[in-house]
Amino acid sequence: MKNIAVFVSGSGSDFQSVADAINNGSIKNAAIKLLISSKEGVYAIERADKLNIPSFVFSKKSYESLDVMYDSIIELLKNNNIDLIVLAGFLGILNEKIVKMFENKIINIHPSLIPSFCGMGYYGLNVHKAVINYGVKITGATVHFVNEKADEGAIILQQAVNVDYEDTPESLQQKVLEVEHKLLPEAVKLFCEDKLIVNDRKVKILK
Repeated sequence: MKNIAVFVSGSGSDFQSVADAINNGSIKNAAIKLLISSKEGVYAIERADKLNIPSFVFSKKSYESLDVMYDSIIELLKNNNIDLIVLAGFLGILNEKIVKMFENKIINIHPSLIPSFCGMGYYGLNVHKAVINYGVKITGATVHFVNEKADEGAIILQQAVNVDYEDTPESLQQKVLEVEHKLLPEAVKLFCEDKLIVNDRKVKILK
């Protein structure tokens, strides 16, 4: 059994996609033990309440430093024997300590085809605005392992989405979210089945 902690900052639709996949049996031998939010009052917390998943808010303004905050988070993760951290629309930057402690055990979903439109400042609608302004014809979603640099960890899964001339940032976001809701549960499933082998920047998926 793999114990999972999901980190969120917003509505939690990606979190919901993983929870649904566990509940319907698509992901076996896994349980979401915790929801950790960077903000009070986000809809993801309501989703967790409905699923009887304990939720915790860690706002950086409540701590003297990020290191102190992450020390508290690490203690919570240890106490719950967490095997995998899933960043599902989490806008915070993890510190080096938690990244090293959970090396190749943190995955993130990003709403573009990395290495395009990623890194600092590229999140949420900002990504889709940049995609449309640049005029590219294809975007998509990427699930990757997390390292010390923003959106630079080894890539697990990617899927492309066509960018139509008429697309707005909001319509493109919805198209990409549909892909996110497939890719993220699939990546979690592969991790929980021990089918991911990381070799530097490359990830091998075992059959």
